[in-house]
Amino acid sequence: MRLLATSAKAKFALTHLSQVQQYFVDKLKKVSTGTTFNGIEWLRDNGTHGGGERFEATSNDVFNRASVNVSQVQYEDNPEKAFLSATALSTIIHPQYPLAPSVHLHVSWTELKNGQQYWRLMADLNPAIVDDNDTALFNEMLKQSSGEFFESGIEQGNHYFYIPALNKHRGVSHFYLEGFTGNEQTSPLFAIDFAKNVIDCYIDILTDKLSCLPPPSDLALQQQVDYHTLYFYQVLTLDKGTTAGLLIHNQNDVGTLGSLPAYINRDLLQSWIADSPTPQQPLVEALVELLPSQKIVHITPEKKAEIAMVIRRYYKNNERVTD
Repeated sequence: MRLLATSAKAKFALTHLSQVQQYFVDKLKKVSTGTTFNGIEWLRDNGTHGGGERFEATSNDVFNRASVNVSQVQYEDNPEKAFLSATALSTIIHPQYPLAPSVHLHVSWTELKNGQQYWRLMADLNPAIVDDNDTALFNEMLKQSSGEFFESGIEQGNHYFYIPALNKHRGVSHFYLEGFTGNEQTSPLFAIDFAKNVIDCYIDILTDKLSCLPPPSDLALQQQVDYHTLYFYQVLTLDKGTTAGLLIHNQNDVGTLGSLPAYINRDLLQSWIADSPTPQQPLVEALVELLPSQKIVHITPEKKAEIAMVIRRYYKNNERVTD
């Protein structure tokens, strides 16, 4: 049993983000007839401080990885915590088909005990093989959905998803609003509508790609696994949300690493060790050493659990990196 936050705004966020979660899962099922999404629950401190539920697609011909998560963690009973509650929808979809782009969406509501309250909005389109029409469509959706906040969201997104060591971005369209408050009347609806608009746009792109499926070439398949390796690298070395989630607790490691693609190129990852900043080179080396000595590696749930331990060990030995 999960003990949930008692504030009206946290309840609103959980109710509506859970509805968005189901909305997305239903649309993904329609795109991929026959795909089953299994519900998996996890608990923070046996439910005393909340938890969450994620829906994961079973292995199939449509999705490489598909995970749609909603969680709420609260520390109302702990006066030592400055953090009151956080309610979040976080999802990543990696299609099997190389020409169909991946998408990442995160919408969360946070309340601190000092009275500070805010939304965080993230959305990014991540193709292995770029289609300029898809990029334009996604960017136009972001512009229409975010209005006056578009420029700020794009600026923050381009910064957040940039990988300095490789001089590349993860993805082609990046939006990130941190600490968004808007106003009392509009910000909750803005956040929920934003999430639905991203979902609708992505479903249109995915449906279009899956409606004409020429067999992928060997080159396209190689481009996809190489791009998924870039995604893997960015998430594990630069994504602050993933790192924080792993360092705070170990009760949902597989879910926290739900954005990792199913297969990556170990040789390519190894080639990036020398390009990585000096403090992070031991982390990338440790990740490479953890993987089997073969070019294409399957990132299984068991491997995710091992990756989580590697990351914790690295930050425990390099506390200054988190400063």
